[in-house]
Amino acid sequence: MRPVDPRSEARLAVTREPGSPLAWILLAEAELDAGDAAAGEAASRRALALLPGHPEALARLGRAQWMQGRHQDAAESLGTAAERAPGHPGIAVWLAHVLEDIGQPEQASDQYARAHRLAPDEPQLAAYLLAWRRKLCDWRELDALSSQVRAAVRRGQAAVEPFAFLSEDSTAAEQLACARLRAAGIARAARPLPPPAPAPRAEDGERPLRAGFLSNGFGAHPTGLLTVALFEALASQQAIDVHLFALNADDGSPIRRRLQAATRLHDVAGHSHAVVAAAIRAAGIDVLFDLRGWGGGGRPEVLAMRPAPLQVNWLAYPGTSGAPWIDVVLADRFVLPPSLAQGFSERVHYLPRCFQPSDTSRVLAAPPERAECGLPDPGKAVVFCCFNNSYKLNPASMQRAVAVLAGVPGSVLWLLSGPGRADDRLRDAAAAAGVEPSRLVFMPKQPHDRYLARLQHADLFLDTNPYNAHTTASDALWAGCPVLTRPGQTFAARVAGSLNHHLGMPQMNVASDEEFIQRAIELGRDPALLQALRGELAQRRGSASLFDMDGFADDFVAAVLAMAEQHGTG
Repeated sequence: MRPVDPRSEARLAVTREPGSPLAWILLAEAELDAGDAAAGEAASRRALALLPGHPEALARLGRAQWMQGRHQDAAESLGTAAERAPGHPGIAVWLAHVLEDIGQPEQASDQYARAHRLAPDEPQLAAYLLAWRRKLCDWRELDALSSQVRAAVRRGQAAVEPFAFLSEDSTAAEQLACARLRAAGIARAARPLPPPAPAPRAEDGERPLRAGFLSNGFGAHPTGLLTVALFEALASQQAIDVHLFALNADDGSPIRRRLQAATRLHDVAGHSHAVVAAAIRAAGIDVLFDLRGWGGGGRPEVLAMRPAPLQVNWLAYPGTSGAPWIDVVLADRFVLPPSLAQGFSERVHYLPRCFQPSDTSRVLAAPPERAECGLPDPGKAVVFCCFNNSYKLNPASMQRAVAVLAGVPGSVLWLLSGPGRADDRLRDAAAAAGVEPSRLVFMPKQPHDRYLARLQHADLFLDTNPYNAHTTASDALWAGCPVLTRPGQTFAARVAGSLNHHLGMPQMNVASDEEFIQRAIELGRDPALLQALRGELAQRRGSASLFDMDGFADDFVAAVLAMAEQHGTG
């Protein structure tokens, strides 16, 4: 029995009662849930014409404007809605989302906190507040919030966002439970496409297998940066035909130009879930790779429609989808050893190399003067760095890094500047641990080429747990900065370890926090030892499989063909 289509029901309701503001509000909600922002906005405005200033209609209008990238308009609509419905936690949450996007992170935190105060027993609201406080390095009530969210997941009580859940000290089994809860809600509403017709065969034999890739990161984004050189290498392969389905609009970046030149790129930005799924089906995709998963801006609703016969979780989301519409996860045996496979809903297919590609065509520009970066002169201080996003800089990881600073006199810790007052809070944490706050140096976000150039000043990258550096670790290694990590027991906690393993530098993977601190201090106090390590990295960078994209392309094609054959696809 096919599920009822909420949009059809809501459209029928407004036909019956065109003068009902509530009917139009419900239609707006259904259109927005289907990914049609323009139709959602139109229905919201009809509701407001019938009942001006209604907070529920204003909230849907704000959500539609947000989905269309009109964030300032969305903030005004949702701000008015929040003023008119001060006791509505859902409107506070949507307002907080928009405040994030218009660069008001502390105000966003206040709205998340207000929503949680209004409904303190609602774990989804606790999860929103928890995730945003991690981003702001605001560690108030962190343990209590985390305990509430993890307990709700264990009880099957709330479908919290799986991506944010990766930052908690959770087990692989808990991550699977979290993902399954989130997927279940989408699965209940999904209306799968009918089975595809058999693929036609070319007169001179079978056509190449069509591999599709769905992402909102096809541009100057970590996904684009990781994949562009691989897609260029795949362009010379005859066995597969590569199609990209870009959920993000053209950003005009060189990465986007390269992706367009190397593949068949379909711009599906701004379209409804059904239209995107139809485009994938029309292209005759045999194997579809989800390059976003539960990360922000993804479209799990599209994949739930089953536009391709075989659908694969790969690269962007470092965990299980928990989704019945994803068949396979593509990994390597370090990042996802067989002992952890039971924590994944997907069948695991292993690459013989690291699962994560990289753009090996990047040229390292000359770094700016150290003074321009706020760093000490060469030879005067060791520069430890961690350019992970601020939500990964939890109290335990920062305590470990500050202990390294304490053990290496004069050293500095170079960090990526965070949102709001995150930098000030980290300085306060260093001072509370007895380390001079000025030894924390912050780098504002930079264009990628400038960021890579600056990375050459860093001596050693200090990783975080339980969420490792991923693209950031690859960047550091490419720029010649060794990465020290402690692999954990989840996929997200093993990515940097996989990079080191496949680079041939397993000595940079340690077993405990104590060993992490000891190893970092040993390197920081011995310039010759540190220089030898950097020399080894420089040598291995040119010879290891980690940065061999032609070899990666061969292995990737073999994996795609094997997965398709095992699934009876293509």
